[in-house]
Amino acid sequence: MTAMRAVSPDTVSAPVGGYSHGISVPPGCRTLFISGQIPERPDGTVPESFAEQCRAVWANIAAVLRADGLTVADLVKVNTFLTSADQVDENGAIRREVLGEHRPALTVMIAQTLESQWLLEIDAIAMSGS
Repeated sequence: MTAMRAVSPDTVSAPVGGYSHGISVPPGCRTLFISGQIPERPDGTVPESFAEQCRAVWANIAAVLRADGLTVADLVKVNTFLTSADQVDENGAIRREVLGEHRPALTVMIAQTLESQWLLEIDAIAMSGS
């Protein structure tokens, strides 16, 4: 894992919900941009419940990270697109379960997904030491 550090100035309200206002990474880090991951499993199925879809998306993100020798601890920025504000709390709980104590920079938006069966999509940026 890189020596990234959280940036949360006293002049901004404290972050709530498991994120950092900013993440600083040292020079020379390798960067991985992860495209929006959808709740489709490797066999092509899409779970019905939001919780299962959320876990499927995080499993896809973890697989992309692993393929480049990284883990969720290397995430520096996560963008989450939900289809309903009613999903915010459950999404946050699952994200905190997946990330543990790690707090990347974070944005959560309510948006329409490309396919109506997808209840969310997440893209991310990860960085690793050179």
